[in-house]
Amino acid sequence: MWNRAKNLIRSITQNYDECHNEDNHGEAGYSLLEILVVLAIIGTLMGLVAPRLLGNVDKSKVVAAKAQARTLSMQVQNFKLDMGRFPTDSEGLQVLVASPADDTGNWMGPYLDDEVLPKDPWGFDYVYESPQLGKNGNQLRPKVKSLGADNAPGGSGPNQDIIF
Repeated sequence: MWNRAKNLIRSITQNYDECHNEDNHGEAGYSLLEILVVLAIIGTLMGLVAPRLLGNVDKSKVVAAKAQARTLSMQVQNFKLDMGRFPTDSEGLQVLVASPADDTGNWMGPYLDDEVLPKDPWGFDYVYESPQLGKNGNQLRPKVKSLGADNAPGGSGPNQDIIF
């Protein structure tokens, strides 16, 4: 379909050049109406295709945020193996790239390759929540989350929180 449109535009420009050549005085070419019809068809096709492409971009950002949150969560577990504790809320994810104040030589970081905390696909910081105690007194897992495209708790679709 796109090849036909390209060929039509190419032939329009060739016919325009031939038509305005000094040897030919308006003998051949497409009318203004024909050109407008072609442009309307192209605009309609773009209107149908663009929303589908943009929808896939949102889905890919959600998948990327899940993968990054999972990676950060695994690195928090590595921190716990080295330090014997999870990061506090005040330390947050920063301890993955810089040693905590109470380090006695056990910190084996940085735990991220770039030595920089990544932003979520929408450009916001990931949120860390230290583990809470469960109903039976055992320690639950810490949470690493992205607040989604709107950077606000809750939401649906691309605005939905991604928690790992």
